[in-house]
Amino acid sequence: MEKRQLCERFAATFGALAEYLAAAPGRTELGGNHTDHQHGRVLAAAVDLVTQAAAAKNDRGQICVQSEGYPRVTIDLGDLSPKAEEQGTTAALIRGVAARFQELGYAVGGFDAYAVSTVLPGSGLSSSAAFEVLIGTILNGMYADGAVDAVEIAKIAQYAENVYFGKPCGLMDQMASSVGSVIGIDFADPKQPVIKRIGFDFAKSGYALCIIDSGADHADLTDEYAAIPREMGAVANLFGKTVLREVDPAEFEARLSEVRGQLGDRAALRAMHFFAENDRVVREVEALQNGDILRYLEEVKASGRSSWNLLQNIVPTGETVRQNMAIALAEAERLLGDEGACRVHGGGFAGTIQAFVPENRLEAFRTGIERVLGAGSCHVLNIRANGGEIVTIR
Repeated sequence: MEKRQLCERFAATFGALAEYLAAAPGRTELGGNHTDHQHGRVLAAAVDLVTQAAAAKNDRGQICVQSEGYPRVTIDLGDLSPKAEEQGTTAALIRGVAARFQELGYAVGGFDAYAVSTVLPGSGLSSSAAFEVLIGTILNGMYADGAVDAVEIAKIAQYAENVYFGKPCGLMDQMASSVGSVIGIDFADPKQPVIKRIGFDFAKSGYALCIIDSGADHADLTDEYAAIPREMGAVANLFGKTVLREVDPAEFEARLSEVRGQLGDRAALRAMHFFAENDRVVREVEALQNGDILRYLEEVKASGRSSWNLLQNIVPTGETVRQNMAIALAEAERLLGDEGACRVHGGGFAGTIQAFVPENRLEAFRTGIERVLGAGSCHVLNIRANGGEIVTIR
């Protein structure tokens, strides 16, 4: 949406003039499927689908957000404690971000915002992270004089989602949205993640980056997602550790029979995926840094196989009739043949897959995918250089 139009809608909604414009992008996971919550490595990028807002301070002690197409959400800054009845809601995200700002000693204050987004919910591009980063970016620009850096805003956003919203997500989504560009992230020390910016543009490599909506819904899959970090954590605990990044892969292999006996085969397989995927990200980063797109795509294929066979985040447990993700991957592989690559994107089980399609085959690929999965299911994305940002307009 054009800035002028966004400001007009703010004025029509709140009866005042907007003072700030803010934006935060969606993200795409380029490598490291389900590694971040185990303090592993990831490769991610901000994309050109964004959540943006026109905003202005208020003196009511409230944060009031009107997201286009949704009910208005208002929270009182006088009470920033978690609310059980708000779990899973937008209000929880706003309250959690404001609470963490305050806990860390940053000033907070009221504001009104009118928000619009092209990062559609359930798109696999992390609309929730973009929204959290947007709220943090607004508070930072309005009341903290920009003192909170992009990494800290990402941590604040994750805190809101974990503690207030009730979703045990890792930090990759928020970090990619907040920092922007293509980045390799090592979460060995989550308090001080190591971030490496990578100057790579898929649009100039001869390949289009596509996100494909499988048509499956994330609803009622919270237990499926939560089981992955829970089972990986159980393996780590067996070795006296908290997360798998702390476990020696050689020791894991030596005690694999014990792991299977105590925790079952799925937990063992998911741990195998983590160790392989964590190392794979190193090779993916090196390939992109060297401009070697073909090597990178080979690693993408290997990542996809690992998610299918070891991580098992393609088909929800016990599902036989509706296997949307499996169909999407099978059709993408058929259409690509020996070129390009595809893999599950993000959490899995529902939502989207990712494909890297040769430019000269893009239209045929899109037509084939949409014939099976429906019109508008194939989205071509571009990398966005900027992460969360805010500017003063008056």
